[in-house]
Amino acid sequence: VQLQAFGGGLVQAGGSLRLSCVASARTFSSYTLGWFRQLPGKERDLVVAIRRSDGSTYYADSVKGRFTISRDNAKRTVYLQMNSLKPEDTAVYYCAATSAFLLSGPYDYWGQGTQVTVSS
Repeated sequence: VQLQAFGGGLVQAGGSLRLSCVASARTFSSYTLGWFRQLPGKERDLVVAIRRSDGSTYYADSVKGRFTISRDNAKRTVYLQMNSLKPEDTAVYYCAATSAFLLSGPYDYWGQGTQVTVSS
């Protein structure tokens, strides 16, 4: 499975961005999908995820109420809508896919990462 992420950029605090991730897999609907973020020198952390079967979601506490994950199986795309952005949301964001049932993965396939920078 190849994943390609789009939509990063520079935004002011309080603003919004939408990230998109397009997958090559014809069986896209059979994958649980997630968005991770990583700061320099830090581990990559799971931010949001959406399950392959029932659409159940996971949100890290730091983004609850501000970020929304969604998927369009027909377009083989997963989205991350980010609202009320804060400077601490600044990171490289990665989309990922797993055939595992658990929202926590493990994730086997990764996109290339897209930089999100939130200015104060």
